[in-house]
Amino acid sequence: MSTEHTMEHHKGPMAGYQPKNFLWSVSDDGKVATISLNRPERKNPLTFESYAELRDLFRKLVYASDIKIVVVTGSGGNFCSGGDVHEIIGPLTKMTMPQLLEFTRMTGDLVKAMRNCPQPIIAAVDGVCAGAGAVVALASDMRLATEQTKTAFLFTRVGLAGADMGACALLPRVIGQGRASELLYTGRSMSGQEGLNWGFFNSLHASEEVLGAAQDMARRLADGPTFAHSMTKKALHQEWSMGVDEAIEAEAQAQAICMQTQDFHRAYHAFVAKQKPVFEGD
Repeated sequence: MSTEHTMEHHKGPMAGYQPKNFLWSVSDDGKVATISLNRPERKNPLTFESYAELRDLFRKLVYASDIKIVVVTGSGGNFCSGGDVHEIIGPLTKMTMPQLLEFTRMTGDLVKAMRNCPQPIIAAVDGVCAGAGAVVALASDMRLATEQTKTAFLFTRVGLAGADMGACALLPRVIGQGRASELLYTGRSMSGQEGLNWGFFNSLHASEEVLGAAQDMARRLADGPTFAHSMTKKALHQEWSMGVDEAIEAEAQAQAICMQTQDFHRAYHAFVAKQKPVFEGD
């Protein structure tokens, strides 16, 4: 059995996927999926169940043959208020150390799954974006927001370290060590404009337009060379731990692989014919 056939055997469409703890919708062509955290009356907090279901979904997306880009957002004018005070924080105060470690590893596994799934992830952020919600936005590849957004890594506010779900590794790489240190030590809110100025957000939009803007960006990416996009995401993630020489070699190998794709040939033939290439992700 060929490698290609083996891989195709394991990949499949996400058609029919129905989560229990959040909303899931897919564009008409099946390429763009939108995850909406949907507890608006509580500003969309996470629970033990929603953490685990999100982790499992991003792991499943590794094998999705149809979904090329993922948008993450929240319902009711807020992104996510973090772990639910009553359903998570309270029970944590009664757990043993092994139980606590099981929980913190599980939340970290959500971030690992987001970084390791091949699809670029775009966060559409409005209103409250706090605690674990801020880390979910941080773990996304790009972030679109509103001026009303208040992003806070507020772990110190509840007596915990700013080191949570990979924040001490991810945040300095996005906004710099000094700025990340301030946010992680103080737990203060970062405004939408400040987040834009610091490079945390890619752009700001009106509240009623931010999700549409994220989905428009997702559509543009989905119409591009999506296999190459997945290689870019892998390189961006893996090269954090590489020296420059190793990164250059890794990129040489990645680009040689992409030069074997049909999309690369389509782009060349379209250029010769003075046409716009139509990419198919293979």
